[in-house]
Order: sequence, then C-alpha cells, then structure tokens
Amino acid sequence: MPDRTGQFAKLFVTQLATAYLALSMLVADPRRGWPQAATQPSLGVQSPAQQPVPQGPAPQRIEPPPPVAPPENPGLINEIGKLFEKSQSILPTLKSPGETIDDLNARAKDAGESLSNMARPSIMVTGRAACLAAANGAPDCKAGADRLCQSKGYKEGKSLDTDAAEKCSPKVFIPGRKREPGDCKTENYATRALCQ
Repeated sequence: MPDRTGQFAKLFVTQLATAYLALSMLVADPRRGWPQAATQPSLGVQSPAQQPVPQGPAPQRIEPPPPVAPPENPGLINEIGKLFEKSQSILPTLKSPGETIDDLNARAKDAGESLSNMARPSIMVTGRAACLAAANGAPDCKAGADRLCQSKGYKEGKSLDTDAAEKCSPKVFIPGRKREPGDCKTENYATRALCQ
C-alpha cells in the first residue's frame, strides 16, 4: 500500500509540474522584453532624455498598415465551416408553413382521386370486337376493348384476351388456283375486357 501512495505522489507532482509549465508558456508574452538595468553602460548611445530635440517641421503621422487577413487555416474546424457553407447552396430552401400545407392538400386531393378511381367497380365482359390497325400495322386492341365495353353499357375498358382469325377472299377456295400474297389477311379481336 505505501508503494502505491508513493507512485500516486510522483504522478501528482509530475502532472502539477507539467500544468505549471504549460500555464507559464500561455501567460508569457513574447513581445515584452526584460527591463534594462539602470547601471548598464551606455556604449556611446545617449538616452532619449539626453538627446537634443531638432527643430523642424512637425512630424507627420504615420498610419499603421491595413490589417492583414489571417492565412486560411486548413484545420478540421475550417473544413467543417466550408462544408456548412456549401450545404446551404446544395440543399433546397425550406418552405413556409402555408406552402407546406398547400402542397399537402394538393397531394391529398390527388391521392383521393386515385383512390376513387380504384374504388369504381370493374366488370369483366366477354364478346367479340374487332381491333383496329394502328399506324405501325400492329393491332390496337384498346379501341376494341372500349367498343366491347360500350356495347355492354360501360364507358371504357382494358383488353384482357384477344383472338386472331384469317379472313380470305373467295378466290382462295377455287379448286386448282394458287394462293397469292394478298388473298388473306389476319384480323384481331378483343374477346374479353375489364370495363369501368
């Protein structure tokens, strides 16, 4: 036990000496010099009180140079400050409470409209409506599904099932006649649609 007390005392004295040394460095002002002793020889230089004052024009006032901006410190705190300055230009500006409420009301209205569209009952109908040819030649079965739903009393529909059939001219059925490329064409039909 006495050995631990001695180690504690040594550690305390060491830390106290270090703290005293650090404090003395902080308190010391390097710009202030030691006072000159009065008995020091003058070495041929007269003190300001012994020098004669020359008579001439009044001395001009010398203005101190403008303050110099401190050099940029590339430390951690400076870099964090730069990050905050950049983040203000990157992040969007905050909306006022009124703008936020208006935005929320518009979103709620849109959500309500989409929910009401979903709430409408959809009915599946069957039948046969021709699909028109689109500009690129492919069948447009949306128009066929709409016609199928309209024939059942609904407004519009989405095609669920289609059917294709080949329609040929009567010339094809003549015995011994060869089939030519323009004799038959494929027609598409919407056979099942989801109506609203």
